[in-house]
Amino acid sequence: MMTSSSAVCCAQQENRRSHTITRVAQTADPSGALPHPPGNGTFVLMLISCVIFILDNLLHVPGIQFLYLHNANVQWWQLITHQFCHGNLAHLSSNLFQLCVFGRFVEETEGFWGVIGIYLITGVGAALASMICLPKSVGVGASGAIFGLFATSVLRRVSEGWSLKSLLEAVVLGNFVIRQLLEEMRMQVVGGSAVHSGGLQVAHAAHLGGALAGILLILFLSKLPK
Repeated sequence: MMTSSSAVCCAQQENRRSHTITRVAQTADPSGALPHPPGNGTFVLMLISCVIFILDNLLHVPGIQFLYLHNANVQWWQLITHQFCHGNLAHLSSNLFQLCVFGRFVEETEGFWGVIGIYLITGVGAALASMICLPKSVGVGASGAIFGLFATSVLRRVSEGWSLKSLLEAVVLGNFVIRQLLEEMRMQVVGGSAVHSGGLQVAHAAHLGGALAGILLILFLSKLPK
């Protein structure tokens, strides 16, 4: 048996529940699926790099070196796995910082699978450039893929249309990316394919290869039906 006060209480609870359902429905996309929290794809890429760094540089797990890009005798999986390997803590920290920033910029427009796909594809482009220009070297690091994210983040904002937000972001990001690419071109010409930095070799050709892969990828996607 329900008293009048209990009935009022239940009615209020049902009213709050209906408002909750309404708010959830309003945040869902047209397909009815709830949106993913931003930044998950970038976080996954960063987490994989951290785990492999711990296994390789701290725990010294045997066999991790087979994930490196051995240009003289490359295995197909190394085109992808080398992107998650790093030579030292400074190398890892620098790449993770740039991945955190530009990965989120790309994920904002391309989504979870978009940023992961672009990262992997441009990283493969960087590996191919490394294999051509540095045929006897062993390569590790995410910087080639990050240069792909550099190019992608700018081109996608240019293609979004000339709103004030996209224009400002395109100018700010474009200024940074263009300066980085010009510096890489200069170092490639002056210093050759690789220059020693902190005990590691910097593969400028791989950086340029990753950026080129990002540009070609965006041009290809722009030709596809929306």
